[in-house]
Amino acid sequence: MHPALAQNQFFVKEHVGMFKAANNFDIYDPATNRIVLECREPDLGMVTKVFRFTDYKRHTPFDIRITTPTGGPVVRVQRGVSFFRSRIEVLDERDQLIGTFQQKLLSLGGKFEILDAKGNSLCWLKGKWTSWEFNFEKDGKQFASVSKKWAGIGKELFTSADNYMLSIDPTVPADSPLRQLIIAAVMCIDMVLKE
Repeated sequence: MHPALAQNQFFVKEHVGMFKAANNFDIYDPATNRIVLECREPDLGMVTKVFRFTDYKRHTPFDIRITTPTGGPVVRVQRGVSFFRSRIEVLDERDQLIGTFQQKLLSLGGKFEILDAKGNSLCWLKGKWTSWEFNFEKDGKQFASVSKKWAGIGKELFTSADNYMLSIDPTVPADSPLRQLIIAAVMCIDMVLKE
């Protein structure tokens, strides 16, 4: 597992764009303001690009690569075409399955069950319908939280760029695959729940 995943605070900044099909993010260490990870959709097909500009954007497939700034693989997040609820696979740097997310229907604010590679439930990602706040939790214990940080009314009003602050609880071990799943889930919040 990449050492950058051992930290507990991440600032996720979406690339600004008026007409963009791909979702691209930079992930910063807020303490140093340094980019520690990059999130890109490098292999976006033409048909998918076209549908990204329609009301069907939430249903399009994605293959997101989270890498180091030098291009070293860290996590891969992929989903096929989705109509009712998403099932998303998360792969490690060697393209080995480390877990999945299963979207739950009819939940206010959005909800994913986060499963390990064997299908065991690790935690839930739950959103609040009244705000842009998400928590990773199970049995009353919170593992991480995500909140939206506004970058200015003008920027948010005229572009689709979003910024998020991810805070992982220090009790989550630095080498736990749950950290990879949490980072991957932040990308899915934007692609599946909030588009």
